Amino acid sequence: MRTGGTRRDFLKAVGVAGGAGVLYETMGALGLAPTPAQAAVTDFAAPTAADFTLTGRSAKKVVILGAGIAGLATAYELGKAGYRCQILEAKDRPGGRNWTVRGGTELRDLDGQYQKARFSEGQYMNAGPGRVAQSMVTLDYCRELGVALETFVNQNADAYIFNENAGPMSGRPTRWRTAKTDVYGYVSELLSKATDRGALDAELSADDKERLLAFLRSFGAIGNKSQGFAYTGSDRRGYSVEPGAADEAGTVLGPAPSMTEVLASAYGQRFSFELGYDQAMMMLQPVGGMDRIAYALAKAVGTPRISYNSEVRRITDLPDGVEVTYRDAHGRERVERADFCVAALPPHVLAKIPHNLGTAVTSALAYPVPNSVGKIGLEYKSRWWEERDRIYGGITPTDMDLDNIWYPSYGFHGKRGTVIGYYNTGAHAQVYSQLSPAERTARAVAQGVKIHGDVYRTELATSFSVAWHRTPYIEGGWVSWPSRTSGEYDLLNRPAGRVYFAGDWLSYFIAWQAGAFDSARKVVTDLHQRVMTS
Repeated sequence: MRTGGTRRDFLKAVGVAGGAGVLYETMGALGLAPTPAQAAVTDFAAPTAADFTLTGRSAKKVVILGAGIAGLATAYELGKAGYRCQILEAKDRPGGRNWTVRGGTELRDLDGQYQKARFSEGQYMNAGPGRVAQSMVTLDYCRELGVALETFVNQNADAYIFNENAGPMSGRPTRWRTAKTDVYGYVSELLSKATDRGALDAELSADDKERLLAFLRSFGAIGNKSQGFAYTGSDRRGYSVEPGAADEAGTVLGPAPSMTEVLASAYGQRFSFELGYDQAMMMLQPVGGMDRIAYALAKAVGTPRISYNSEVRRITDLPDGVEVTYRDAHGRERVERADFCVAALPPHVLAKIPHNLGTAVTSALAYPVPNSVGKIGLEYKSRWWEERDRIYGGITPTDMDLDNIWYPSYGFHGKRGTVIGYYNTGAHAQVYSQLSPAERTARAVAQGVKIHGDVYRTELATSFSVAWHRTPYIEGGWVSWPSRTSGEYDLLNRPAGRVYFAGDWLSYFIAWQAGAFDSARKVVTDLHQRVMTS
């Protein structure tokens, strides 16, 4: 096997003698195709046209339901090997929940409420995913597809924490850095006192105690033993007057609240967010909006291979293929025939589409619970949060029904900016979805004024809100599995006849694009192995 030609001749001989299945296993042994065992433990390897050239077989046709990230990624990867893919998408755009709202964007929700975005040039809101962690496969696709990236500021020491039910500190916006300094300080004081008084002697040696006390003095900025390990505040809290030139040493913010006040504030419950594997800095976003990923995928797949405004009406599995009945953009009923189908729609949406895949599949699709999720974009006539509050990106969490306020991580020092005025879930998202778009804006602004003052109202230019659970063809921000071990999850991770399922909901990265990419890769691998070995 010194040359490509002799290797090809050898493989052809293997195929003649043993058939396609033996040939594909031989290719795997030679490192030319992934074996099933390899696929489970190695990085994804996309199918290639060479797989078919070497076997003398032809690529199959695949109809894909949904032009969200999972559907687009499936078509993109299968297309590398020459599969003939056709995507049916009910909306007039790619991306699914990867949706960036700009000026001119329109939405009519399931309640009949209509909005048209009036954001100015260069302003946008990522209505769905808004950030990507460094570890996620999403970034590999950005690199491969040429999608430019910039920093997304996920944690900002100068953002606020605002709780209305926080004891004596209720209704008081507190900088993240200040809250963290106070919490860490008092926790360090308490633990140091307990350690010094022998409360941990059963767990710590004398050397361990000294090392722990040294760590806590640094971690919490507390006093030494002679000072009773007291936390009294430090310059970590910030300054009321910044240090400056000549004799201006600055004025440290203070005095620190009492330990009781800090514990009652519940601020400490916010900091675990920073430790989440999928939330820790650095985080990134595509330049110009998250949908740059979706449009790059759509371009790579090819415009003729995506049928927009095509609503799936029925899925029929056949012994030798599949038929998908759909309604096209002109309201005409059509049938798309293919060798295989990949259904990459939300499970609760798929559950309502008639099919012949069996009642177990229908029940499994209806099993995950869709989550209510809402967002609102507030465009302001000036970037007052940068000029006045010195906040450049980041998030302010609250215990109000806003849940979170996001400051934009793009357009720094520009004339205008768009804040995510609420990003809420569950009951809070339900409350806002029951309001008209104008009422949502009024409620969100009234809440934001409590944190930022009247500028939050007076500088507002326009707004646009999304209730994902009331959005046609999507009907939820993401899903939650009541259980992954009761059979439904495993069932849908396997094909039903010639129909496969894909989406972030079939991964352990639910609500992230990485989950959609991972699920698509699994389906591509499984389907390609089936084609090569059947």
